[in-house]
Amino acid sequence: MSGSGKNFTAWLPTRTEGRPRHWLLWALLPCFAMTVAQANEPAAGPPGLIPNGGLAQGNANASDAVATTTPGEHPLEPALALAAKGLASIQSNIKDYSCTVVKRERIAGELKSHEYMFAKIRHEPFSVYLYFLAPDDLKGQEVIYVDGRNDGNMLAHAGGGVRAMVGTVSLDPQGMLAMQGNRYPITELGVENLAKRLVEVAEHDKQFGECEVNFLPQAKVNGRLCTCVQVGHPVPRRNFRFHLARVYIDDELLIPIRYEAYDWPTEQGGQPSLMEEYTYMNVKINNGFTDADFDPANTAYKFGATKK
Repeated sequence: MSGSGKNFTAWLPTRTEGRPRHWLLWALLPCFAMTVAQANEPAAGPPGLIPNGGLAQGNANASDAVATTTPGEHPLEPALALAAKGLASIQSNIKDYSCTVVKRERIAGELKSHEYMFAKIRHEPFSVYLYFLAPDDLKGQEVIYVDGRNDGNMLAHAGGGVRAMVGTVSLDPQGMLAMQGNRYPITELGVENLAKRLVEVAEHDKQFGECEVNFLPQAKVNGRLCTCVQVGHPVPRRNFRFHLARVYIDDELLIPIRYEAYDWPTEQGGQPSLMEEYTYMNVKINNGFTDADFDPANTAYKFGATKK
């Protein structure tokens, strides 16, 4: 989904191009009052917006889970416990959600522009609808993916211009066309997938040292109170794929709503370079989405006849 206009999917940090992905590599900064400013979100919304179905009740606050390590315990243990608790909360309390996904990735050494997508996501069966809000060359583009349907492919069409004349196309989510200019396939989109990978990679990284972890309460993402988990690996090693990263866990929903990761500086004393960042804004859960929300025949959408 880069600015090239040839991409149709959105990704989360579950792996890096051809390499095992490393999780939770966080900058060690004194940011207890950290705030992530909201980017200039496009005012024009997508079709078929669904009102909020209400927040999950009875969730423990993420900041309550912050703990210090005991002697001999790996620094990642408290982070792993928080990630596992968040995953359990998602699987127990959230059936679907809508949100605005803001994505920025470095592709082939070039940091691309921010992309904005309205998303509807359902967990069972895993289903995604995307409507691109910005930049202008992607605005109006739509994507649908439903696990087990459409021969395992995603359906997509451009929003306007010459590309719109092609109509709706059916693409392998991990094929060359769908992956062009993107780090991850649409099948890895969403907060549940992110939480799963956080647990998996934390378990992996517990095998190694050189890991510094900080919990930073009262961080904010788009006005939402969060607990920021920061992990840093000072020295490049083959088993570490990121130098610094941050995950922001929404205190109320116990879900990761922002992830950012940085590579090691290219020269001593230099600044880390941003590799990827993903933010889930305006999350509204349990909207009661049905098959119609992920049907290209939905009259609120603009899919046409599919070309393979």
